[in-house]
Amino acid sequence: MNADERRFAVLRAIVADYVATHEPVGSKMIVERHNLGVSSATVRNDMAVLEEDGLIAQPHTSAGRVPTDKGYRLFVDRLAQVKPLSAAEKRALQAFLDGAVDLDDVLRRSVRLLAQLTRQVAVVQYPTLTRSTVRHCEIVALTPARLMLVVITDSGRVDQRVVDLGEVLSDDEVAQLRSLVNGALAGRRLAAASVAVADLPDSVPHELREVAITISTVLIETLVEHPEERLLLGGTANLTRNVADFPGSLRQVLEALEEQVIVLKLLASAQDPGTVTVRIGEENEAEEMRDTSVLSIGYGPGTVLGGMGVVGPTRMDYPGSIAAVHAVARYVGEILAGR
Repeated sequence: MNADERRFAVLRAIVADYVATHEPVGSKMIVERHNLGVSSATVRNDMAVLEEDGLIAQPHTSAGRVPTDKGYRLFVDRLAQVKPLSAAEKRALQAFLDGAVDLDDVLRRSVRLLAQLTRQVAVVQYPTLTRSTVRHCEIVALTPARLMLVVITDSGRVDQRVVDLGEVLSDDEVAQLRSLVNGALAGRRLAAASVAVADLPDSVPHELREVAITISTVLIETLVEHPEERLLLGGTANLTRNVADFPGSLRQVLEALEEQVIVLKLLASAQDPGTVTVRIGEENEAEEMRDTSVLSIGYGPGTVLGGMGVVGPTRMDYPGSIAAVHAVARYVGEILAGR
């Protein structure tokens, strides 16, 4: 191998050992553990070059070296093949996700699975409604003066609202409203559906106008609200395993996760369902996330419905975590496509 390849092999060895042991890595350790076929002196020279290039650094108290954000970035960029999940892991993943009863359950299970597979914090964003289409709106009379509206979208989302009318409706009038509302909503993207619903009171028989105004107001709130600002988090306790991984402040990271906005921004940029995006340390815009790496990917049945991924320290098993995020997202897409 040429000098460049050999130096990259040394960097890879430092990343692997530091991720495994959390101890700075010395040249002697690399020669003993990794079959690079070169002397300790050569490895020391390579380490000096890697350090000069800003790919590794020396913590004050130690003779060994640790990877920098730039070093991890080069390592991730040159991952020729991502370690795929084993057949047993794939079977377990399939069995666990196949047991899900609805969209909420699929996403809850995905979060638990990702947190277990990667031992990081797993994050899944609910399907973004802006990209969804209304499949159907069910209107159920709970009492003659009280209706339940159930909006079902093509992503499998279900939103329920109860409406008190202040007047009594017959079964025929409820059926008439159901047909008018579905005529306005069904098959439209959410933004278009909310416009159509706003026009609804003008097109109903005079005696139903007041009721139609009440219903359309509630439906517009349901359609225009953004429940995509909903995240599921799992495995937050995984971050506390090694507080030393967060020299800035672990509390800052936990607060940023709770605020969700930062994480949503990160997930929103994961538009490609085929590729895991990796942001390492300083590459994260938000200051609170500078000690973390965020792996994210879009999921969905062909079209991307939302993002999912993991958040952990920069010292993480990148090949294993990337494989897990990729596999879970792909499988969730398959499940949603089959529903």
